[in-house]
Amino acid sequence: MLRMALVQTNPVVGALAANADAILDAVGRARADGADLVVFPELAITGYPPEDLLLRRRFLEDARKEVDRIAEQARGIDLVLGAPLATAGGVLNAALLLRDGGVAARYGKQKLPNYSVFDERRYFQPGASACVIEAGGLRLGLTVCEDIWEPEPAAMAAAAGAQIILNLNASPYHRGKAAQREAVVRARVAENGCPVLYLNQVGGQDELVFDGRSFAVGHDGDVQTLLPAWIAGHALVDVEAMPGGQPRLHEVGVALQHPVPHSPLWGGADDGAAAEPAVTDPEALDMYRALMVGIRDYVRKNGFSGVLLGLSGGIDSALTAALAADALGADRVEAVMMPYRYTASMSVEDARQEAAWLGIDYRELAVEPMVEAFRAGLQESFPDQTRNPADVTEQNLQSRCRGVLLMALSNRIGRLLLATGNKSEMAVGYATLYGDMAGGFAPLRDVTKQWVYRLARVRNQIGRVIPERVITRPPSAELAPDQEDAQTLPPYPVLDEILEAFVEHEASVDEIVARGFERETVERVARMVFLAEFKRRQAAPGVRVSARAFGRDRRYPITSGYRAG
Repeated sequence: MLRMALVQTNPVVGALAANADAILDAVGRARADGADLVVFPELAITGYPPEDLLLRRRFLEDARKEVDRIAEQARGIDLVLGAPLATAGGVLNAALLLRDGGVAARYGKQKLPNYSVFDERRYFQPGASACVIEAGGLRLGLTVCEDIWEPEPAAMAAAAGAQIILNLNASPYHRGKAAQREAVVRARVAENGCPVLYLNQVGGQDELVFDGRSFAVGHDGDVQTLLPAWIAGHALVDVEAMPGGQPRLHEVGVALQHPVPHSPLWGGADDGAAAEPAVTDPEALDMYRALMVGIRDYVRKNGFSGVLLGLSGGIDSALTAALAADALGADRVEAVMMPYRYTASMSVEDARQEAAWLGIDYRELAVEPMVEAFRAGLQESFPDQTRNPADVTEQNLQSRCRGVLLMALSNRIGRLLLATGNKSEMAVGYATLYGDMAGGFAPLRDVTKQWVYRLARVRNQIGRVIPERVITRPPSAELAPDQEDAQTLPPYPVLDEILEAFVEHEASVDEIVARGFERETVERVARMVFLAEFKRRQAAPGVRVSARAFGRDRRYPITSGYRAG
């Protein structure tokens, strides 16, 4: 019988000593639970992705020192963990077996992803052979993340005698990813007859969020969840060697490290947590949690005391405020309403109401004196402004005055300013540089307008925090009299479907028109997407929740003459 502790960690990229200390703490708990082998995710010592830190020789040396320290202090129990390993042939993305104070075996990741958010061929050399270790009378094949998505590495491990395959992961979340993972792992089990233990990282790292959801697939193809989404912790699994048959897996127990505040919004009902909330849209609830984790870890890992945001009375800022309060606690969130002459009274009322329901700090600052000062200063340069007092230039002045106020408050109180724009707006440039785009982090950057509404509704099912008319009223920037978004943009249900096809699936204009959309509308949207690239390059990072986000996923030139779509 082999007892394994699978540890779902939330490391901080580059915090080598702190990550090593956390690993040793987990080893101590596993030892107390009677584990023989403790397993950690991909690049657990460095966090994932370390990016160009891997190009620094000193960083690789320091990482190796921490690995050696762990090996020395963990004598008497076996460890498998992910770490970069410098060799004569290059740097490996390695899985290391630590035993008796040293590195007893090593495996180099064979399949290095170089698509979407991944750029591993920039840093690593691929491994070329299987690695099978023995523990508790069982033979375990080591693989790392992308290795399980292609047939060869698992087949090589099985051919080398592996009875079970360990797969160490740092696999980021996007909508629908969990089902894809399970399908891939079931395919590998069916091909080789070996059970697979899939261990994933959890937590936020810049725009990426890692959902955990570590699981096992038995030789019969049944999937067993070992650890929930979004929470660090460890699972104990007993592996029983069966005479003449496949090993059997028995989950012994789970211990989770619940974040603060203790809330069912963090997910899971294990280890004393409140019951899972009953909602009609579990997919939206999962995305809501992803955004919470992205906010929480960006704030926590970068050392901010809290966050600040402009609360306009609209749906985007309302959702952002709710996410921030749920992620950090109400005492670490401050909202500012900055009304102007075009701000509806209901917007002020709804902003006040939401702040009261959430229990967050709230203040109102009039922006009109600053806008008027700018208009007066520009009167000679804009002699026609009295004829069109609410043109795009003046609308942007309002937005930029608000941005100046928010940045000043952010500087003064030391809290991170959250930008509140969504993916639909960012895609077509319906946002003001240095205005509503101001901020250090943009939680909704990869969330389309239709998803904003879904997330708001699912949050209100758990407990009402967003006033209903914020959700039901027509969206408006309120920068001009009687303004509505639909006066400038196609209706959001149409816009979002076109954007999903054009941005996330690279469909052509002709292909989208063939789906039943008006050519003029599709061409206009495509043109707006291309023209807005310069704005997106200057936007704050945000949480990636789709399979194709702006940023690491989608790299288009700013200066480009191609407009055919």
